[in-house]
Order: sequence, then structure tokens, then C-alpha cells
Amino acid sequence: MIDSTRSDALVIFGISGDLAYKKIFPALQNLARRGRLDMPVIGVARGTGSLEAIRQRMRASLAEHGGGVDEKLYAQLCAQLAVVEGDYQDAATFVALRRQLGESKHPLHYLAIPPSLFAKVVEQLGASGCAAGARVVVEKPLGRDLASARTINHELRSVFDENEIF
Repeated sequence: MIDSTRSDALVIFGISGDLAYKKIFPALQNLARRGRLDMPVIGVARGTGSLEAIRQRMRASLAEHGGGVDEKLYAQLCAQLAVVEGDYQDAATFVALRRQLGESKHPLHYLAIPPSLFAKVVEQLGASGCAAGARVVVEKPLGRDLASARTINHELRSVFDENEIF
């Protein structure tokens, strides 16, 4: 059974990567256009530079892949966006994420990162309390073969219930 609890924060791991640039930023603008993005958006990545650098990257993405920059929606997205910079292997990154989540009780963690990082990120989400009440979205392909897909699935399920994994 799928939990119908609405997410109250969107956390995007890999906010500085190609997937975010080509697909996620345009999707965020479209969600905002439809009035479906009324929550904080927290990007997590290493080497992002700054919140302003991510905002500039988002602007470039929308211009190139999002059908143009809608200035009103861009301003809204900028106001909703926060960035946690750090290494996915470092527990301090996830402490900072938990702090940034504030009062959020049902975050949605989007793993726009290589599958080789899924296990470590999910483990850190669990250890930091960021997985409590949360859901996780993983990108396909899930592993290199059946064995690695099963391993990743097992790692995901060690922290998240089946109905919390998308």
C-alpha cells in the first residue's frame, strides 16, 4: 500500500550534476508553473561552490533545456532553494542536511547520483535521522546486472520500507 502522506521537502542529491542540469531543473520549473512545488528544495552535492552558483546553473539549465527562463518562477525557485555542500561519505554532511530540513517530517530524497553511491547515502540518511518519515527516489538503471541490482535493493530496504522506495 502506498503511503498518501504528502512530502514537505524535496532533497536532491547530485544537484550540481548533469541529470539536474538537463532534466531536474526544467522539471522543477514545470512543477512550480503548475503550483505543485510548495516546499523547500534542498540540493546536496560536493564542490557546488555556493547557493548563488547553483542558482546560476539553474538559470542556464532553464534557458537551455527548460524552454526558457520564466523570471517569476525562477525567483520562486531561488527563494525555495537551499544547498548543503559536503561529501556523501561524511556524516557531517547529513547532520547539516538534517538541520536544513528543519521541521520537515516527510522529505523526499531524490538520488540523482551514480548507483555506486546509493548505499552510502541511504546508510547516512538512516544514521542521521533524515530517513524517518521519508521516501527515496532512485534513478535507473539500478546496478550493472541482476546481482548488483539485488545488492542495491537490499541496501535501500535496510533503511526504507518497500513502499517508501521509488
